Amino acid sequence: MRIRGSNPVLKRVMSSGQGGAGAPPYQQPYGQGPYQQPYGQPGYAQGYPGYPQQGYQQYPQQPYGYGQPVPPTSADARPMTIDDVVIRTGLVLAVVAAAAVVSFFIPNPVLIFGGMIVALVLGLVISFKQSTNPALIFSYAVAEGLFLGGISRIFEMSAGVATGGLVTQAIFGTIFAFGAMLALYAFRIVRVTNTFVKVVSAALIAAVVLLLANLVIGLFNGGVGLGLREAGPLGIIVSLVLILVACATLAIEFRGIEDGIQAGLPHRFAWQCAFGLTVSLVWLYIEILRLLWMIQSIFSD
Repeated sequence: MRIRGSNPVLKRVMSSGQGGAGAPPYQQPYGQGPYQQPYGQPGYAQGYPGYPQQGYQQYPQQPYGYGQPVPPTSADARPMTIDDVVIRTGLVLAVVAAAAVVSFFIPNPVLIFGGMIVALVLGLVISFKQSTNPALIFSYAVAEGLFLGGISRIFEMSAGVATGGLVTQAIFGTIFAFGAMLALYAFRIVRVTNTFVKVVSAALIAAVVLLLANLVIGLFNGGVGLGLREAGPLGIIVSLVLILVACATLAIEFRGIEDGIQAGLPHRFAWQCAFGLTVSLVWLYIEILRLLWMIQSIFSD
């Protein structure tokens, strides 16, 4: 059965044959197929009537055939399950939350911007190397959490709300959006097709280009840029669009997890799935937090 992967990392792994169900089919040893008889077995070279039986000398059969690989039996080859993904995602998110709490109550520019740079570098390394190293992914989670907690405190101080006012709403908003997308995907209301992936990818590229342009222009006009990230009608529209795109990336992650489980990938690839979900959830949280900050800023004025 041909599996169509939406996650590029899992798609490469499945196409390389590392998965259980996606691996090449096991071949029978020579002489044990349905149309072959092993040497020395009755019915092969038995001679003719009146002549002595000659046959061939019987050789012992190797248990897995000549040059055939032994089926994997190590614990590392155990297929990935949904429980593996859920547990690892929970662990990674717990580390992000713990680091965020520290940075939120002890805001420090070094922790905030240092965490942002380290998280960006580690995220790129994990993505391009297709790493399933738990230590590397947990390091990313710590750095991301330090940035997340600090930037959350900055938004709340800028909006002039009580401590935890915006953060609590953003957390519940993220949980609601995640649950809604999971339900839409589970009931196949949202179908992740190749066209869907291409549209979301194009939207991501366009968003990155616009935000970079907004950042560069902001260096010359006091940080306003194109006004895409400012509290106003345009900023609210941009935030809503980015929230929808972030939700769409969650659907793509769900499809990648489903494809990986069906293909029988080794359970270590659950770390990659956990990393992908964490990136999407963190981005979704930041966009919801920014939207709440915009709304609070507009109505407080």
